[in-house]
Amino acid sequence: METIKQALKYGVVGVGNTIITAVVIWIMMKPLGFSDVVSNITGYVAGLLNSFIWNRQWTFKSSAGWGSSAVRFGLVFAVCYLMQLALLLFLNRHLTIDSYYNQLIAMVFYTIINFVMNKYFTFKSYEK
Repeated sequence: METIKQALKYGVVGVGNTIITAVVIWIMMKPLGFSDVVSNITGYVAGLLNSFIWNRQWTFKSSAGWGSSAVRFGLVFAVCYLMQLALLLFLNRHLTIDSYYNQLIAMVFYTIINFVMNKYFTFKSYEK
């Protein structure tokens, strides 16, 4: 039951992160004209900060120090981010749709693997 509650909370946080990330990526790509990669990095950094604070405090209720939580969270983020970036680059090479839609596909992939890794690695020892 606790995992279901966490997944629901993670989903709520994730919706906020997704909106923040997608809007930042769109602004960077469309009005500002930055590349896919620069836009993607900027969007994910904005979502990452929001995600860490809300998931640490609300979703997983971690009692670990901010520093140790941040290190694990950062490691998980890096692994998941690189996996989604590889998927994005693959999709951009092989699909003929607007690259912004490939960003959204990569975001869904990222969200799933990030929850699993945060649940079972980042905050595992500190769940209440």
